[in-house]
Amino acid sequence: MQILVTFKNVDASDYLKSYLEEKLERLEKIMPHPGTADVVFQAEKLRKIVDVNLGGKGFDIHAREESGAWNEAIDLVVDKAKKQLIKSKEKIQSHRVEVYPPEPL
Repeated sequence: MQILVTFKNVDASDYLKSYLEEKLERLEKIMPHPGTADVVFQAEKLRKIVDVNLGGKGFDIHAREESGAWNEAIDLVVDKAKKQLIKSKEKIQSHRVEVYPPEPL
């Protein structure tokens, strides 16, 4: 998975990048196809906002969370994206048509 990280009003931190990559690796197992992740870290006064866009063949997920701490915001946004991926994957699988072989005469 390709991960693009952007920092707005925040100093770029290797710790945040590595923590995020560790969490997003878990989502990679659920994804139906390899994709990309665009992540924005944004700070507004006391709020820490993490915005994640996951895209790929057959899915487009957007999740946004805010919290008082970066670790908590990352955990919450990854959980939200995971739920959306699972729901999307189940929806795709439920629309598939099962084809049975013709019965012998």
